[in-house]
Amino acid sequence: MHNINKLKLFNDPIYGFIAIPNPLLFDLIQHPYFQRLRRISQMGLSYLVYPGAHHTRFHHAIGSLHLMQKAVEVLRFKGIAISKEEENALYIAILLHDIGHGPFSHALEHSIVEEVNHEAISLLFMERFNELFDGQLTLAIQIFKGNYSRKFMHQLISSQLDMDRMDYLNRDSFYSGVAEGTINSDRLIQMMHVVDDVLVLEEKGIYSIEKFLMARRLMYWQAYLHKTSLVAELMLTKTLKRAKELLQKGIAVEGSKPLLYFMNRSIPLADFTDEVVDQFAQLDDYDVISAIKSWQFHDDFILSTLSKMIINRDLLKIKLSAEKFSNESLVDYKNQLSSLYNLTPEECNYFIYKGKIKNQAYNNTAEPIQILKKDKTIEEVIEVSDQLNLKALAKPVTKYYLCFPKQLL
Repeated sequence: MHNINKLKLFNDPIYGFIAIPNPLLFDLIQHPYFQRLRRISQMGLSYLVYPGAHHTRFHHAIGSLHLMQKAVEVLRFKGIAISKEEENALYIAILLHDIGHGPFSHALEHSIVEEVNHEAISLLFMERFNELFDGQLTLAIQIFKGNYSRKFMHQLISSQLDMDRMDYLNRDSFYSGVAEGTINSDRLIQMMHVVDDVLVLEEKGIYSIEKFLMARRLMYWQAYLHKTSLVAELMLTKTLKRAKELLQKGIAVEGSKPLLYFMNRSIPLADFTDEVVDQFAQLDDYDVISAIKSWQFHDDFILSTLSKMIINRDLLKIKLSAEKFSNESLVDYKNQLSSLYNLTPEECNYFIYKGKIKNQAYNNTAEPIQILKKDKTIEEVIEVSDQLNLKALAKPVTKYYLCFPKQLL
């Protein structure tokens, strides 16, 4: 067998060249479990709004690894002891933090793989890797779960100012073209420090943190919770649920083997065996898009109509409001649709529904972002900032939506 150079470089449009720091990380990246992320969209169906948003979770994982390398370098420069084993574990944990995402992740979690979130599946993948790589991921798993004694290491992976958020804000901003999401990740990382094994940011970085939180708020409204992205994801959820319902009634529905494996079963997290994980590792965006393309021609009116609407971007009308929509408005639309297409009230629920979305850029009830002041005291970012709008960012903003077919306008 030929010797393979495992110290490769990726050419990334955000950061330039990204180095893989050791052979173990190369082997993890090369594994089919990880390569699947090349076929999982980072922003789901947002490309229906922003045509450039076709980047993948593979891009994001490699970018997050790059930022973690910078963070380790900065913290060591400031005298924070990080052993080689801890460094490697941080790289593994951030590289694999999103490996449990399925196709169109949130739609999948509400329709096919129900009640099992991607974080839990990521952990299952990491445990499988740990078996395959003779226990070399044990420390990474501890850090990922928040069980390691040095708290700041988990905070670098999962907190209100982690490498994950820093990468996806810049990356999603770049590919979508939503400039408001751009942040200065270099500045934020340079301002990082550790006090008593807790991650803090130096006070002189306060404006970069304010910009980060504002960018997060704007990206949610303009991209992640954009009303067209929202209605597309809701429709995809309804489409998958309809296909699953038909299968449970014994009606044939086309689909790939891994897709039908999950659509024909309801599998709680406790039953995610190695076989289930292997099946999940075969599931990606192509399975779902291919299925929807074929479902356009299914005999079932609901499944075929929803599928055509997604494929042709002829989506439901969605209204957003600061006030709740009344049940009467829902009933009125359902009566109209029922008379048009002879649908039952239950069948109308696939085309007419309401709900709510919430945006909270900073959660002051969760673990706070801590600021290291010049006098060496530590305060929460909201108390240090002189920006009144930072307090406003901590308040959740709720909007209500109503979806219905355009012909009912």
